[in-house]
Amino acid sequence: MSMDKVQIPWTDSDGKPGFWGALHSLPRRVYHSVFRSRPIPANDLERSQAVAANFFFHLHSAKVQERTLRFKTTLGLGLLSLYTFVILVVTGILLMFYYVPTPVEAYDRMLDLRGAVFFGTFLRNLHRWSAHAMVGLVFLHLMRVFLTGAHKAPREFNWMVGIVLFLLTLLLSFTGYLLPWDQLAFWAIVVGTSIASYAPVVGDELRYVLLGGDSVGAEALLRFYVLHVAVLPVVLTTLIGLHFWRIRKDGGLAKPREK
Repeated sequence: MSMDKVQIPWTDSDGKPGFWGALHSLPRRVYHSVFRSRPIPANDLERSQAVAANFFFHLHSAKVQERTLRFKTTLGLGLLSLYTFVILVVTGILLMFYYVPTPVEAYDRMLDLRGAVFFGTFLRNLHRWSAHAMVGLVFLHLMRVFLTGAHKAPREFNWMVGIVLFLLTLLLSFTGYLLPWDQLAFWAIVVGTSIASYAPVVGDELRYVLLGGDSVGAEALLRFYVLHVAVLPVVLTTLIGLHFWRIRKDGGLAKPREK
């Protein structure tokens, strides 16, 4: 019987992992590179290390109060607001493939979405109702934060960020209102920008910047479109990231500083 060294298929002649061995272990190595922790940490130290080292867990605080994890404490309003924003981004990108921001074609494209484009009505209604839902959810989220005292120290800065996010949500809804270019949208923007002109000091300039002139026309439609699909979403996404980061740094959800 030969006593020669038997080579395992996954190793080279020196017993080290070869090409096939490296390929075979690649999924496991990628998994450990992403999660960087044991599947089930055994103690508090390992749990904290898992949160700190894991990209997905890193969004949460290493330690939180059990009360803040209960659904009745937060009602999930913050995450629901985020989910509606994601739906709006996805449906908005799909609508951009067909929409043309010109007075000649905008309304006709909306009519085509209702009758000629496959799933066009569903897509547009999903975008519209998600926008309404996001406004309501963000408002309720602000009320929940206020009523539970989660806006108190050390969370004052994040409270202000949340208020700015609510204002940006309203602006997104307002700028998207003109895009169908129908009578309801046209006169709503006329009234809305007229109200904006009554703002102290900068009212008239603000109305001119929004409309690109003295009346609702092609310039106004283009500016509202750019604000709706580019400027405001980028600002909102940046502040959402800051908002979640501050939640983590402030020690989790719904808990003011103890006196």
